[in-house]
Amino acid sequence: MPNPPYLRFFPYEDPYDHQREAMETIGEALSGGRDVLFEGACGTGKTLAALVPALEYAREANKTVVITTNVHQQTRQFIEEARAITRQESIQAVVFKGKLDMCHIDVGYEECQALRDTTRELAETEQERAELAETERTLLDESRAREGANADQAAEGRNAVMEELDELDDTLEELQEQATCEYYYRNVTEETDAFYEWLFADVRTPEEIYEYAHNAGLCGYELLKEGMEGVDLVVCNYHHVLDPMIREQFFRWLGRDPEDVVVVFDEAHNIEDAARDHATRTLTESTLESALSELESVEDRRTTSAENVIEAFYTALTSTYDDALAFGERETIGDEWYDLSITNETGRDELTLSFLDAYTGAGIHNDLDRSLDLGNSLDRSYQQEYKNGETRTRKECRILQSASFIDDWLRDSDHNEMYPVVSVRRDGGNDSVYGRSELYTCIPRQVTEPLFEELHASVLMSATLRPFDVLSDVLGITGYVGDDDEQDGPVTMAYGAQFPEERRRTYAVDTPALFASRREEHDIQRKITGVLEDAIEFTPGNVLCFFPSYREAERYQALIDVDATLYLDEPGASVEERKREFTGSSNGVFFTSLWGTLTEGVSFDGDDARTVVVVGVPYPRLDDRMEAVQSAYSMAFDGNDNDSDDPGWEYAVEVPTVRKTRQALGRVVRSPEDFGARLLVDERYTMRARREMQKYSVVETFPPEERTETIDIEPEKLRFGLLNFYTDMDAWVGAPPTP
Repeated sequence: MPNPPYLRFFPYEDPYDHQREAMETIGEALSGGRDVLFEGACGTGKTLAALVPALEYAREANKTVVITTNVHQQTRQFIEEARAITRQESIQAVVFKGKLDMCHIDVGYEECQALRDTTRELAETEQERAELAETERTLLDESRAREGANADQAAEGRNAVMEELDELDDTLEELQEQATCEYYYRNVTEETDAFYEWLFADVRTPEEIYEYAHNAGLCGYELLKEGMEGVDLVVCNYHHVLDPMIREQFFRWLGRDPEDVVVVFDEAHNIEDAARDHATRTLTESTLESALSELESVEDRRTTSAENVIEAFYTALTSTYDDALAFGERETIGDEWYDLSITNETGRDELTLSFLDAYTGAGIHNDLDRSLDLGNSLDRSYQQEYKNGETRTRKECRILQSASFIDDWLRDSDHNEMYPVVSVRRDGGNDSVYGRSELYTCIPRQVTEPLFEELHASVLMSATLRPFDVLSDVLGITGYVGDDDEQDGPVTMAYGAQFPEERRRTYAVDTPALFASRREEHDIQRKITGVLEDAIEFTPGNVLCFFPSYREAERYQALIDVDATLYLDEPGASVEERKREFTGSSNGVFFTSLWGTLTEGVSFDGDDARTVVVVGVPYPRLDDRMEAVQSAYSMAFDGNDNDSDDPGWEYAVEVPTVRKTRQALGRVVRSPEDFGARLLVDERYTMRARREMQKYSVVETFPPEERTETIDIEPEKLRFGLLNFYTDMDAWVGAPPTP
């Protein structure tokens, strides 16, 4: 039986049976324009299972495949897979990174645009002058060679050209005095074929592109943009497709309409939070102050309207957070944004009510329209001033930023899917605090639903996507309308762990629930500490321990008394450096937070870590924002075709929390030859909790096959279970410890 055509893009000998099945399913879905939700445990080969059929379909249908992630480590894997594919089947692949990471002169987007415009105009004017100079020389030769009227005619033509040259010289002199980019100048004036030959000879990283271009005196970012049209594959970050404005430009660089693009999302359980970040809008007190200062220097009839709106909002913001701060609370404010409650029983929030009360103009919407007109006019003038070299940097229009946000606030702040927030933080080293208004997006589908509707198709893949119906609801993936106009949902498929079950052991350790309210209880701390010490003593190698927070990780690192090297994670530290230190040990214990960066995209293969421990159920901090998200989900999905009594709690809290736990468990047992133990230390993970703790139990949120594999165990028996398991694996060097 001949191999299916998509296997020409498969870079290794033979796919696994489940991988071949997944490729077939994905290929058929893409041909029908359907989205795919693909959950696959570690080792299922998700990347190639999605990428191979996508490339085959795109090649036949003249489309481009975009594979995207928000996990840096995964980008490296994509590059390696793409390089392997190019050695099997010729493809043009580009790894795209943002301008800020690739700029040789370190300027922002607006400055870059102005520099590009001036530089291109300079180069085009120089080219035009060179062509005219050649014409002038030709006419001079003709006037000398001719006689009589013909010579006079050639001389007249030459004089006209000379006048044009004088005008161009004046223009050139002006342009040469303006700011330009020497790197981009070489892009538009020199041959760049060698760059593209080098670029497409392999799959180049952004760092390699930057170095090559820098050495050649070229702008690699702009060359990359210009060379992306019609390529087979692009590797990029989430924001290139989730941000609507960036996406529009990005697809234009690809030379593709959205319906000609297939997007593969890796670690797709992160799309919700990433889209929420892109949809959220903010305006700080300092921006409002800058806008008011800007208005003082503007002579325009529209300034009165802008002052009416911006000054009222500024007054409302400062008075709102002043009123919301309790006695002594101001002194506790630090460098991080601190949310204040601005809810009001009347329906509109306190900031909106204060704003409407402070506004003294004749008509707020008319004043807003005039403010936006003024802001847009000023923004265009700032662009021209920078382009003309009148300013050294491209000035930001704070009037436009403020008016745009205030307009959004009035329109959206009482929307069910938005949550209005006022936050404060300390002003650097000063004793004062300043405020920020924020439109926080509770449900991100306003960003994602239009994306999935306009794309040809997408593949969302992760080790932790289920439950699929929740993901589809939250992101607005409703399927497609076929020829018969019947709505159809996305194609879903899930593959559990493909490695031998006997080489892994999963225990739910029946310790008291680590509720946030009970974390200070010494009896609970003593029992959890005992479990951790047993897990460390009866593991022949490194142990990776996850906790609900960095604070809890630090607490238990201090309580543990074992003969091992202890490593404590800290927020903001280098992932690679932390992993290198830990895996360099043969008897190390790493303490970190489930909400840190080590739960995703970081593998602990073989001896890197043998046992992974998840302590507690890592619910996010249930603050006002989370309550707003829960409320929005409850209103949006109540009555949907689901079995949940409380979709707000399930969608906003429980499902993301269990996904986070499952991600942590997946850090060990990364190949068929690997082995290890996974420990869930909290009674809420046990089957007993399903019967006795009801709503506090989380076991039902795990996929069925994972529930079946998990063994409930009493804390005092854990050491025997681990000893027997690792003895069966022949893992002990020398005599095992005595239980």
